[in-house]
Order: sequence, then C-alpha cells, then structure tokens
Amino acid sequence: MFTGIIEEIGEITAIAPAGDGWRLTVRAPKAASDAVHGESIAVSGVCLTVVGSTADTFDTDVMKQTLDVAAIGGATVGTRVNIEKAMPVGARLGGHIVQGHVDGVGEVLEVRPGAQWSVLRISLPHDLAPLVVDKGSISVDGTSLTVSSVSAPPAPGAQTGAKGADWFEVSLIPETLAATTLGSRVAGDRVNLETDILARHVERLLAFRAAGVSEDTAAGPGADRAAITEGGSR
Repeated sequence: MFTGIIEEIGEITAIAPAGDGWRLTVRAPKAASDAVHGESIAVSGVCLTVVGSTADTFDTDVMKQTLDVAAIGGATVGTRVNIEKAMPVGARLGGHIVQGHVDGVGEVLEVRPGAQWSVLRISLPHDLAPLVVDKGSISVDGTSLTVSSVSAPPAPGAQTGAKGADWFEVSLIPETLAATTLGSRVAGDRVNLETDILARHVERLLAFRAAGVSEDTAAGPGADRAAITEGGSR
C-alpha cells in the first residue's frame, strides 16, 4: 500500500530480458539504502518486488502483463522514474490510498505553465472516465494528485472513445514539479494512471445491481459479503 507521496526520483540503469518480462535495475539511493529482498517499491506507480539490491540500486522483475498495460513498457535505460516505498503501519496518509495497480495509460495532451504552477491535461481511457471526478484523487505515475478539471460525460447517443475526448487536468505546485518526474512531462508523453479504489468498488457494486444480481446471490450461500468486490480491481 502506498500514499502517492514520491520520495525520490530514480533512474533505470539496466534492462535485461527475464522470460517474457524484464529485470530492471533502478538507481534510487534513498530507497535502496535499506531495501530488503521481497519488499514492495512503487516505480512510477507500478508496485514491484525487490529481488536484489546494492547501496544505491535495486533490482526488480516486471512481468509481461505489466509491460503491456503500463507506461513502463516503453522505458529505456536512462528513463527517470518516481520512487515510493510502501507505507509503514501507523504512518500519516499524506496523499490517498494507492495500491500500485495501474488501471491504464494516459497521454499528456497539454502542458500549461503558470507563474506558480503548471496544469497538465491528460487523456483518459474511456472505461476509466466514469471513475474520475472533479476534486477527486488520482495517481499519475505514482503521484497522488487532486483532479482540478474533468471532461463532461458524453451526450446520449454520442460517439465515445475518440482520442482526447475523455480527459482530466491536474494543477502541479512547484514542489511537485521539482520532486517528481511530472515537472519534465511534455505533450505526447505516456503516464501510468490509477483511479481511486473506492470508485472502482462502487462501479463493481453498481454493475452487479444493474444486472439484477443481489449481493447475497453474487456472494453465494454462506460467503462473506465483502467478497463480492473481489476481482474488481483492473
């Protein structure tokens, strides 16, 4: 579990084939200094497991499915990445609940620099658009951000899924611009997106209700009702 508060900017220093996936070496001295085998580290919003480390680097395996659905699949040696270690029990939740499970990839459509901040407009995959709301939380490359504007829902009967039709905006303060890779993003860059877990659970529940399936029926006799939403994450 993560909070979306980036601890440092790391750099991918090596990429080696590992079966149908990759083994990455990431230089991130702060995270690597006390990294232990088996722990989780979010790399630009992707929860990965440490399989080895040195004083200033850690190694992690990335499966093909992750490479296919996350922007990290386009990384090269030298790519800069946002780094966050897992949240310790009892720590303050400075951002929002981030799982490190990427829902999809967005594209930076526009960067509007201002005197004190920059505004990024980012495209949304159409199936994620209902899960993003104005003033809600979203993780972009692992960074917890507040949505400052969002595209309107399509009109009834309108064509959906056109590139750039679904989008959201985030306003980035100087600290975020300096402390994360978002400060160097330009139009056309691809970014990892993770929507609010609460919105995903609500979507799953409403899908069952729309299908006329009650919670008890969906869970089965004697099953824990909380299990209805199992598998609802994308």
